[in-house]
Amino acid sequence: MPFNRRQVLRHLAALPALGLAPGRIAFANPRENYQDHRLVVVFLRGAMDGLAVVPAIGDPRYREARNGLAIERPGLAGGALELDGFFALNPLLPTFHEAWRAREMSLVHAVASPYRERSHFDAQNLVENGSDAAYGQATGWLNRAILDLSHTGSAMGMSLTSSLPLIMRGEAEITSWSPSSLPEPDADLVARAQHLYLGHDRLYRHFLSARESHDSAIATDPSASKFVALMSAAARILRNDEGPRVAFTELGGWDSHVGQTAIHGPFWRAIRDLDAGLAEFRREIGGAAWQKTVLVFFTEFGRTVAMNGSNGTDHGTAGAALLVGGAVAGGKVHADWPGLRQRDLYEGRDLMPTTDIRALFKGLLREHLGVPDQHLDRHVFSGSEKLSPLSDLTIW
Repeated sequence: MPFNRRQVLRHLAALPALGLAPGRIAFANPRENYQDHRLVVVFLRGAMDGLAVVPAIGDPRYREARNGLAIERPGLAGGALELDGFFALNPLLPTFHEAWRAREMSLVHAVASPYRERSHFDAQNLVENGSDAAYGQATGWLNRAILDLSHTGSAMGMSLTSSLPLIMRGEAEITSWSPSSLPEPDADLVARAQHLYLGHDRLYRHFLSARESHDSAIATDPSASKFVALMSAAARILRNDEGPRVAFTELGGWDSHVGQTAIHGPFWRAIRDLDAGLAEFRREIGGAAWQKTVLVFFTEFGRTVAMNGSNGTDHGTAGAALLVGGAVAGGKVHADWPGLRQRDLYEGRDLMPTTDIRALFKGLLREHLGVPDQHLDRHVFSGSEKLSPLSDLTIW
């Protein structure tokens, strides 16, 4: 049976317990091949309730603090999915749970950007521009990271969105794709359009790139939701050895002011969609590319710990981010847990932030894509020299 690198490392870790030594076993340095790694950045727009997606069931104040929003413990009817005894997963995330059990998922809790107000617009701008202030940069941190990867030979990034979001705007070359409600053009029309670009090298190259991306993406089941279609397209595009290595997409529906307890309401539909999107991506990308892939799911801010008068939650501060993929150092919770006692909450209402989300992004870019520290500190997240990246996020 062929072994992947993760399996080999697990077996090597067991050798000392058997009184054996691995000897002079050497792996080719994977850091020489960063351009073969894939990164998918998924923005959960609308402020996802991190305590609903990753409930802290082991906190003694969890059930009281969450009042009508508390999820039952693992093993009970409708109960959460077990993680580490303290944290659990929402019961509608079985694909994420499967990844956790395969040690291909980890999470960061009590995480937030430097933003401390509660405006969606300002918070989204800040977390996309990568600075410590809303509108602090005119370009996006992911675009700047892609620009810094040009020396590796990496292909351009791909934005699977209807319009180019701030996080992907900048000097780096980015292409985009989104499902269209219009009928597919016939082959003759495409050929005629392609002929118009002959003799214009730059335009012709962009046309061919767009056509290749579209051809890769359109095989999605037409009955699938838009997010599942986008994740399916992302997988087919990224599994191509000649295609982009960095992709961005987004899923809305997380602004749960009203009816968060309604199992068939928008919030729970978003959770189901999130899990279905990951399942489709995992199925489509295939084993070889999956082993080199990290997906990071994040949001602009969390929500209030307690339920409001409309069976929902209001804009908060800290939340949760999820890492999934064959290249993830899984089975880990990265959290300096602040607690859910009233005096431990931010302004008496929100989960207290203890991790800057830029530390997560910096760690991923450094470990998985090989962006040098000086670029991370001065260019990608300028002015963040004192902010240490999270470590041990990936197996590479």
